[in-house]
Amino acid sequence: MTKLTLAGVALLMCGALVAAACSPLRAFDTVMPKDGTSRLVAADVPYGEGPRRQLDVYTPVAAGQRPLPVIVFIYGGSWANGTREGYHFAARALSAAGFVTVVPDYRLVPEVRFPGFVQDCAAAVRWVRTHAGRYGGDPDRIVLVGHSAGAYNAAMLALDPQFLGADRAAIRGFAGLAGPYDFLPFNGKVVTDTFGAWPKPEETQPIHYADASAPPVLLLHGGEDGTVWPKNSINLDARLRAAGVPSELKVYRDLGHVGIVTALARPFRGEAPVLADITAFARRVTGS
Repeated sequence: MTKLTLAGVALLMCGALVAAACSPLRAFDTVMPKDGTSRLVAADVPYGEGPRRQLDVYTPVAAGQRPLPVIVFIYGGSWANGTREGYHFAARALSAAGFVTVVPDYRLVPEVRFPGFVQDCAAAVRWVRTHAGRYGGDPDRIVLVGHSAGAYNAAMLALDPQFLGADRAAIRGFAGLAGPYDFLPFNGKVVTDTFGAWPKPEETQPIHYADASAPPVLLLHGGEDGTVWPKNSINLDARLRAAGVPSELKVYRDLGHVGIVTALARPFRGEAPVLADITAFARRVTGS
């Protein structure tokens, strides 16, 4: 199939599966060819109570003997949508590159508001710290990777020490794809519903916590992103650099908000080197 045909099939499948609550990216994932050098080794693993506090673990097929660095991939969905089942294509791409890869679900709005979803992601990271070794992972070499709202969650874990405490020392880097990091004042129903009840709005902003204690950061954004404006990554990169943090910003001129994550899928990697940039960064900061 051509890339256009695969994308069209995904959209048609989503339309056909509306009654089954199919999400667009879950339909996309269904038709995407997966990296054969990666495998799902543990599914539906609880890291807390309830169905939204479960995770999946992927490893390279030929993992070898040395403990591998771990990527925790946090998907987006406006803090109100998404399931880990829609991101096999991303998890297997990252795992095939030589990383134990963990994809957690987390509670969504309206079940929780800020900071509940970040707290869930922190609990998933603490699970990794305890259990990564049984899957061949190194619990002291963790890279957080997130897209959109997931990039926000990952940024808060990387930048605000309250969420991970001492476990933050294991975070060797953060790679954010199209993340909202600097979006005051609140504007629109999604943001207001998610953050509007917090008494100090500045405390909801990742850029508020950008200081010299941050791990190395890679910020990726699509130049055609009309959902989360590129200024979010541009502003955070500038603040981190001013604080002396190793931060790298890449804006892919022709990519939009969804295209930056679907570029991880095998048929779409020619659109932009998103996978290559993330994995090169993760290898560098973990010394692998």
